[in-house]
Amino acid sequence: MTTTKTIQSALISVFDKTGLEPIVQKLHSQNVTIYSTGGTEEYIKKLGIPVVPVEDVTTYPSILGGRVKTLHPKVFGGILNRQDNPSDVEEMKVFEIPQIDLVIVDLYPFEKTVASGASEADIIEKIDIGGISLIRAAAKNFKDTVIVASVNEYNYLLDLISTQNGVTTLEQRRHLATKAFHVSSHYDSAIFNYFNTDETIYKESIENGQVLRYGENPHQKGFFFGDFDKMFTKLHGKELSYNNLLDVDAAVNLILEFKENNPTFAILKHNNACGLATRSSMKQAYLDALAGDPTSAFGGVLIANGKIDVETALEINQLFCEVVIATSYDDKAISILQEKKNRIILVQHDVELPAKQIRTCLNGLLIQDKNNITDNKEGLKTVTLTTPTNQEIEDLLFASKICKNTKSNTIVFAKNGQLIASGTGQTSRVDALKQAIEKANSFGFDLNGAVMASDAFFPFPDCVEIAHHAGITAVIQPGGSIKDELSINYCNENKIAMVFTGTRHFKH
Repeated sequence: MTTTKTIQSALISVFDKTGLEPIVQKLHSQNVTIYSTGGTEEYIKKLGIPVVPVEDVTTYPSILGGRVKTLHPKVFGGILNRQDNPSDVEEMKVFEIPQIDLVIVDLYPFEKTVASGASEADIIEKIDIGGISLIRAAAKNFKDTVIVASVNEYNYLLDLISTQNGVTTLEQRRHLATKAFHVSSHYDSAIFNYFNTDETIYKESIENGQVLRYGENPHQKGFFFGDFDKMFTKLHGKELSYNNLLDVDAAVNLILEFKENNPTFAILKHNNACGLATRSSMKQAYLDALAGDPTSAFGGVLIANGKIDVETALEINQLFCEVVIATSYDDKAISILQEKKNRIILVQHDVELPAKQIRTCLNGLLIQDKNNITDNKEGLKTVTLTTPTNQEIEDLLFASKICKNTKSNTIVFAKNGQLIASGTGQTSRVDALKQAIEKANSFGFDLNGAVMASDAFFPFPDCVEIAHHAGITAVIQPGGSIKDELSINYCNENKIAMVFTGTRHFKH
């Protein structure tokens, strides 16, 4: 039996009429019988094209305010019948069911209605019943039926019926069925997530994945699923890689901590800040961020919490960097930064980020709430006899924000609104501390009067002792160890200020 099918009849019922006219015109020119309902029927009539109302087939009008139009055996029999099944062929004759070879249908705009802030009554009415049933029926019977479930497939369909004179192959029908099942599953996921309050059930459907050059390494495939263009306007540069996107994500989350601060500039490498400073001008913030670790800054991702002006751009242009991100740029600053052909320049838009973090784990997923707690002055508890000065409090909170966004185990040193050094991703907190001291010394920073942040508590006093000998005068940590008193006692004996936040900031 041949697997090619010629379209001789079509059921068309769509909410969005965009792009429909040339398809209808082409079907009409090929003598295809067109069935339709409601607004689509009127649309086709206005084009001067004959159309058979579905109610003429079913002998039932559209009822219940349009909730029931196509839900009828004569419609679904026409779609679901198996043309190579003698019993189905006989029943089609007995019940006078017309054959339907092509179904073009789209769904009520449920997601758009939810996003618009509409009332629940309006949202409920945008849960499509007939449309979703037609899609599933036609897609299930792809061996005999063509299904087009989205305006995105109109050009594909028009090309098929134009170049193949209304004939389709099994492979083409299966391709369209796959697209249709994506439409239906995505739609159902959106509806479920609107109603769902059970956090132990997780469903997500993201359309339009972007193929990346490769993954973390050239031998790995890589994809990005998300609306990058909603978050950024890309002004210049090469295609972003998998690793670029990870660094951009880390940069965005870090700079969000400083959104309301004076001009702040951060430089990141491998998802961790290697430089960050808050100053009275963006240029000075950049220069002091760069001074934090000019070696690691090479090939890094740069991000500002405000506009990048000409003076800042001239300084940046002297550094090889992969990505520059800011909320805006002076026109001339853009021209300067574009001098490097591959440098990626992004304008960041104010977009709400996901409330959940998701990663693969073993044979499943790990999902958690995003760490949205930022340590603040009101939440600090001074646990030592020595109270931190106002400047130390500012630096402690500054360091804590960086610490929260750095791989554990981590120690961060800060002084006068500048990241002095950090120890990142170490298996021992002592090792992280020693790494930070070594980095600070290698770049000529004076740690006397600097402050220290830790992402978790100190189980022993060794860290505060080592930090004290390096010149640290104030410490911020979550507290909570059964041996907290050991660290507190050492600080008291050596006139070091220490504050507890009560919040751990592990980042694995």
